[in-house]
Amino acid sequence: MGMRKRIHTILPILFCAMTLPAMANWQYDGVYVGDGWYEDDGSRFVLSLRGGASMGFAGIKNDVGALSAYYYIDSAGSIVPETVCRANGGDCSGYELAGYGDISTLPPTKDFEAFAFAAGASIGWTLPGAPQWRFEAGWDHIMKSDYNASPLFNGELVLTGGSVSAIETPSSAIQSTVQTDIISAMAFYDFYSGLQKPIRTAIPYIGLGIGYADTKTAMNLTDPYGDLSADLDLRNFGSVNSETYDVISFYKSETSTSNIAALVAGGISYGLTETMFLDFGARMAYIPRVKWKLTNEDNTRHRDWISAENLIYINLMLGLRFEF
Repeated sequence: MGMRKRIHTILPILFCAMTLPAMANWQYDGVYVGDGWYEDDGSRFVLSLRGGASMGFAGIKNDVGALSAYYYIDSAGSIVPETVCRANGGDCSGYELAGYGDISTLPPTKDFEAFAFAAGASIGWTLPGAPQWRFEAGWDHIMKSDYNASPLFNGELVLTGGSVSAIETPSSAIQSTVQTDIISAMAFYDFYSGLQKPIRTAIPYIGLGIGYADTKTAMNLTDPYGDLSADLDLRNFGSVNSETYDVISFYKSETSTSNIAALVAGGISYGLTETMFLDFGARMAYIPRVKWKLTNEDNTRHRDWISAENLIYINLMLGLRFEF
């Protein structure tokens, strides 16, 4: 909700910034040299709009914390989770305890790799006397992408307290979405000579900046392998028939993660007119960590589940830049 309010505040500012210069016939004020003449110092008001595609990459980390799962051996010699033996008669009599293990030790089965569409806008200024330097305040929105995994965790689980030392076991599954908004301050350098950008010429540029990133994850957790539902704490995050030990139906969970983001950019602009430039560029944003958390029905309790470590977005964007 907070990011939405900030976006609604920014859009009117961008609109006013675009229209007011034209209403005032404001262009190239420069330095007054006398007799109604001005010397152009190269300073310009900058407005840019862009859109394109984004690729996201990150390692996924297990944040579950200590979570014990109990396993039993049935009459056929198969190892089954506690939910199976309790579903048959309400207790595990007739089963041999295989042991219990900590699910937080299991590794995730896949890292985060996703495609999404992206859009953005910026306002800024070129420096008087050194218009090769542009400083811009910007907003970029990376639309929803998916992170799905079934199983989410899989690997060798060390068992204690029973007759089996270790088993290869899968655990849980998720369907989730990720979307990110980044508010940034960036400095750009355009590679050309003089006080006015040439038209009909390709002008390369580079940029560097810092930003505030707000990332929202929405997670649907399921328990297809039956190793989560016996945990009493997890029952706070879903609905379950406690008498029959049915599998937990987890609530949909939404989490917002705020970070300081680092950004670098590079690209080429092409002057269509003295005030309008076609811009093709790549922007890379680094976000240290994004979380997925379980939430209860009224969103008053939370439990860490997984996180994306060292998230990198690479955005390829085509846009228009206006310099008044």
